[in-house]
Amino acid sequence: MKPEVGQSYGGRYKLISRIAIGGMGEVWQAKDEVILRDVAIKILKPEYLSDPNFLERFRTEARHAARVNHEGIANVFDYGEDSGSAFLVMELVPGDSLAKILERDKSLPTDRVLDIVAQTARALFAAHEEGMVHRDVKPGNLLITPEGHVKITDFGIARVADQVSLTATGQVMGTVQYLAPEQATGKPASPSTDIYSLGIVAYEALAGKRPFTGDSQMAIAMAQINDAPPALPSNIDPRVQALILGCLAKKPGQRPETAMVLAQRAESLMSYSPTRAVTTKVITQANLSDRTTLIPTFEEPKPKQPIVWPWIAVIGLVLISGIAIVAAMVIGAVRQEPEPTFTPITPSASPSQTASPSATTVVVLSSDVVGLPLSEVTLKLEALGLFVEAVAGETVDSLDPKVNSVYDAAPLGKMPTGTTVRLLYYTPSSQPTPSPTQGQ
Repeated sequence: MKPEVGQSYGGRYKLISRIAIGGMGEVWQAKDEVILRDVAIKILKPEYLSDPNFLERFRTEARHAARVNHEGIANVFDYGEDSGSAFLVMELVPGDSLAKILERDKSLPTDRVLDIVAQTARALFAAHEEGMVHRDVKPGNLLITPEGHVKITDFGIARVADQVSLTATGQVMGTVQYLAPEQATGKPASPSTDIYSLGIVAYEALAGKRPFTGDSQMAIAMAQINDAPPALPSNIDPRVQALILGCLAKKPGQRPETAMVLAQRAESLMSYSPTRAVTTKVITQANLSDRTTLIPTFEEPKPKQPIVWPWIAVIGLVLISGIAIVAAMVIGAVRQEPEPTFTPITPSASPSQTASPSATTVVVLSSDVVGLPLSEVTLKLEALGLFVEAVAGETVDSLDPKVNSVYDAAPLGKMPTGTTVRLLYYTPSSQPTPSPTQGQ
């Protein structure tokens, strides 16, 4: 039956208003008349009910979304098939999809984009830890609440590592504008596939346009495989550009190692605020720890103010002692008594003078940075209390494994915490060297 206001599904979900229409079906706001709460109900289009593949894909979405318990993934409450319809009951998320927001605003401020990337990446990491790859990360599947929280939806074509794919070998699954190169060539998806798609989303949100376009779906897919993304607007922080373009590396191994690494890197690049705190990994020189801690961030470190009042007190005591000595000398001369002996007051060293230099200095060697991915080096140096200035340096072919790796740094050696270390890294050339397979 065709969904209409007032219809009831599963004997308990009464339709209130339609929210959206998608490729597989319609999404409605409904009232759960058993426990009296508003929900979202996704109803499969009638023409797909006779196709066992579509019906199984719909059931799979319910199983996949219910498999991960994370605040960044929309909850699934129920699944049913009733009166010739299949439906999925989900958490009703207030707000708009990122697609609608971008349609209205065209582009978003850098901090807001980094926040969306960080939240989405953390939710994806939770899915990846369960062995699941979303495979269709795009603005339409990211819901943004009025408070700015991100909820991922539509796990209909997600792939679970230990399950057989519902699609034929080599069949492309996903939205072509956000496809990773490996998806476009029919290769298996991996967690890095979702990172690439999220990179496309971030690029679009920053630049107001997608990096790859074409006259046809095939042309866009070929651009995803062969073309380097155009440069982002010059007013965007070079470190943010490097992070996003790193997500768009053609080879999965050149992208951020995990979605959690991407989230942490995005959070570290957000503008510092005295009222904001972010969750980040604790990193030491010896190893990477899995512990997390809540670390407040500030506009920038303030230099320690000199300790003034203790020195004023010391100077006052010295002056009083001097006056006492002079007075004693005068009295002694009048009374012709022996001059008394006084012990001078010596000011004690302040705590900052006695602190061990090793407590505020670190050592960075060339081997700690050169040849490693920019994201990894940045996390390592920031964990040591250093600031990082990433500078796009020499260009190499976009398929070169050196893309986004560090090749020089200054200063090196022993330095105090709070020092800014400049990192030079390889960037992809705008026109990649044609490979033998291009144009075939």
